Amino acid sequence: MAVNVLLADDHRMVREGLKQLLELDHEIQVVGEAGDGYECLNLANKTKPNVVLLDINMPNLDGLQVLSIMKQQKMLCKVVILTIHKEVEYLVKALDLGCDGYVLKDSDFDTLRKAIFAVYAGDTYVEPSLMPLLNASLAERDVMHEKLSDLTKREIEVLKMIAAGSFNKEIASTLNISERTVKNHVSNIFKKIGVSDRTQAAVFAIKNDIITIK
Repeated sequence: MAVNVLLADDHRMVREGLKQLLELDHEIQVVGEAGDGYECLNLANKTKPNVVLLDINMPNLDGLQVLSIMKQQKMLCKVVILTIHKEVEYLVKALDLGCDGYVLKDSDFDTLRKAIFAVYAGDTYVEPSLMPLLNASLAERDVMHEKLSDLTKREIEVLKMIAAGSFNKEIASTLNISERTVKNHVSNIFKKIGVSDRTQAAVFAIKNDIITIK
C-alpha cells in the first residue's frame, strides 16, 4: 500500500520536481499539490494524506502556522517540514509545534525518502546534519529552565518589570516594597540566572517567555 503524500510549496517548479522524484518510488503516491497555506489545509482535509511535505516560506499562512493549525485540529497526517532554513531556531519551533520530520531542501532524495517512511511508521526524523545543533540548543534550554525554576515568585515579578524597562524606584512603588529590597532582589536574580546587567536579564526573560515583545 502506497504512502499518500501532499506537497505544499509556493514554487510550482519545486512541486513538479518533487512529484516526479517521489512517484519514481512505487511505494509513494502524490495525492495533491498546494501553493499556499490555505490551499494546503483545504487539500489536507479533502485528500486525507498520510504525510504532508510542508515548506515554511509560503503566502497567506506560512508552514509553521499551517503546522500549528493541523495539530490543533488533530489532523491524522504526519508533517515533514521541507525547508531551506538551517537555523536551529526554526527546527526547535517546528518540533515544539509538533512536526514529525524536518528535512533541508539541499538534502538528497534518499534522506527525504527516509524521512517520509520514518514518520509514516510513527517515528520522528530530523536531518542528520542538524542533530548536533538541536542537541546543543535543547541542552541550553534545559539549563535556562533550571535557572528559571530557582527564581521565587517575587523575583519573577521583579524580572518582568526589569525586562519592561522599569527602574528600581518604579518597581518598589508598584510592588509596595523598599528600593533596598528591590536592589536585593535584582542582585539575587542576576546571580541565579547568570547575567551581569539589566539588558541581559531582559533577554533572558524574553527567551523564556516571561514577557513577550509587542
